[in-house]
Amino acid sequence: MDPVIPAGGRISGARLAVLLGSWRQGSRQGAADLAAAIELQVLDGQLPLGTRLPAERELADALGASRTLIGAALDRLRDNGFVASRRGAGSWIAAPGRRRRGPLAPAGAGSIDFTHASSPAIPGTAAAVDVARVRLADHLGDHGYQERGLLGLREKIAQRYTERGLPTTAAQVMVTNGAHHAFVLVLRMLAGPGDRVLVEQPTYPNALEAIRAAHAIPVPVALDPSGARGWDIAGVDAALRQAAPRFAYLVVDFQNPTGLRLDAEGRERLGAVLNRARTPVVVDETLVELDLEGDPRQGPPPLAAFAGDLAICVGSASKTHWGGLRLGWIRASEDLLGRLVSARYAVDLGSPVFEQIVLTELLADEAALDRRREELRGYRDALAEAVHRHLPDWTFTLPKGGLSLWCRMPEPVSSRLAVAAASHGVQVAPGSRFGVHGGLERWIRLPYSLPPEKSDEAVRRLSAAAASVRGTPASLDAPIA
Repeated sequence: MDPVIPAGGRISGARLAVLLGSWRQGSRQGAADLAAAIELQVLDGQLPLGTRLPAERELADALGASRTLIGAALDRLRDNGFVASRRGAGSWIAAPGRRRRGPLAPAGAGSIDFTHASSPAIPGTAAAVDVARVRLADHLGDHGYQERGLLGLREKIAQRYTERGLPTTAAQVMVTNGAHHAFVLVLRMLAGPGDRVLVEQPTYPNALEAIRAAHAIPVPVALDPSGARGWDIAGVDAALRQAAPRFAYLVVDFQNPTGLRLDAEGRERLGAVLNRARTPVVVDETLVELDLEGDPRQGPPPLAAFAGDLAICVGSASKTHWGGLRLGWIRASEDLLGRLVSARYAVDLGSPVFEQIVLTELLADEAALDRRREELRGYRDALAEAVHRHLPDWTFTLPKGGLSLWCRMPEPVSSRLAVAAASHGVQVAPGSRFGVHGGLERWIRLPYSLPPEKSDEAVRRLSAAAASVRGTPASLDAPIA
């Protein structure tokens, strides 16, 4: 059966030349070197599946190479499954040996779970539960169905947005069963089978799974994980024009998994691009309160301050307070929120009242959140030091917030390392989990939500697993505690 060109943008010869950088051109190895350079960009997620490649003549001119060399390189890429072609349709990036990535196997006894970027319950949770138990009596006389959420909780959430530079009222907030539940509600309302959803590459895996479950098509725009470029605003603009997605899903505050944060000037440009295309955007702010270098209220204004009513913000208490509360929220225009409330009846009838009372109490304790950020700052620095000590050839940009390091390895072995790590007593999510179509094999996410001594042991085990993947026995004799 002839291959079908997936939805994707086109990369120009000039832009591909910049992406490839310097690659060797020997008399016999030029084609192999060029093919290897393109393969690496595919594995790193910089050339997503479906990206249409420039014509041979255009690419030859951009690279200063012969068309013979370009043709030979493309032949190699086709043989290896990285490129597919059809007469009259050109060539595009394919997915070699693609297989669906399911959830990771549960950690075994004695294994360290390095897959979840989340913390135990914030101190003070038990006290908040005691207070909520008393205050629950005020609500026992009504029916208990709160499709928008308790007014007191919505007022506190709205106040936080206002303090961050986005005037908000309680009427613009709806409480949900976590940020992921909020995203699924919006997804169900805005997109259907076959619709495209613009996402970052890499991005949050569960959002990708939700998009696929809705039979929608994620359209990736690559981030620069080094932080040198960060968000490719021009790439977003091109994807909006070429793919015409129904909406965009973006994480601009301590992006999961890279930890990047878009500055105010970038948000203004991104908001202008979205407004020009009239494309709604779901802004995942799950990690915005975990600013480890400053006060979250003094950070860049929310993207919604620049995108206006096109922006739908989703947030959560899972990362800041406790995942066991299973509470999040949506902040949107009153008109759109009314439509979401109507759509919600097909899914559920509101969030639990008792947990909402508990969260209302927790949000009143700013000092507890300050202590959580201070604790996580120490965890982050300890994990960074452990990686430098045990895996000195891994590199990363120290994030200013969030919950994870996005580490670049010297070899594209992320999936193999994840398998090997399990046998060394540590569960870790490979980079491919964060890519729309896999790839990202030089990258791996390490959360800093574990105490320093435990994260140090996890990294030591990862070092042993990495040595086994490379086939070098050094450090393999070290005992596993």
